[in-house]
Amino acid sequence: MTQPTPLDYAAWSQSRLGRVTEQLEFQSVLRAVGEMSGKDVLDIGCGDGRYAIALARRGGRVVGLDPSGPALEMARGRARDAGVNVSLAEGDARSIPFDSETFDIVTAVTVLCFVMSPEKVFGEAERVLRPGGLLVVGELGRWSTWAAWRRLKGWSGNRIWASVTFWTSASMRALARSGGLVPASVEGSIYYPPVGWAASLVAPLDPWMGRLTTLGGAFLVLRARKPS
Repeated sequence: MTQPTPLDYAAWSQSRLGRVTEQLEFQSVLRAVGEMSGKDVLDIGCGDGRYAIALARRGGRVVGLDPSGPALEMARGRARDAGVNVSLAEGDARSIPFDSETFDIVTAVTVLCFVMSPEKVFGEAERVLRPGGLLVVGELGRWSTWAAWRRLKGWSGNRIWASVTFWTSASMRALARSGGLVPASVEGSIYYPPVGWAASLVAPLDPWMGRLTTLGGAFLVLRARKPS
């Protein structure tokens, strides 16, 4: 399955639409993670290290995992420039190269949409979490204008969006349960269409809308716990 490259993400974050959207997604994920000072954190699919660095800045002992060597090199450079300590490892989310019950928190942002057998990712996340540990997953919402736009791009030949999986609150909760986790909440964000001026206009209302419903949210964040 074709996935966006670090260069794709860099170009996206430099656009007006990308800057506003990425900031809202960051806020949603970090709000779901909560307090992490002194905790062992695994960021699955860390890519160029954006989330891993943000988590480390909040006091976590962070390990970033990604299958791409070039992406990890970018993450290493970004962490160095940011002056934070992030450990990086190359590996597959479906076969995480760490011992069981190693981490207090596991995060995975826009990983499931691009992998085959997402249930294996949840199973591995459950395995490496300590009892009572927290899993935070950020994914692409199915019922949104963004999903419709991305499906059209896929039908038009865009390889990234041709086979991507979109998620609902119910499907994310069901996957968590199938992996032995207890879903706690799913919050939505990104309720505006994929247009720069709309993002700037609606962004201040986005957190309020996310507390009301996940319907229409282009980005969904699941919190789930491993039973103690």
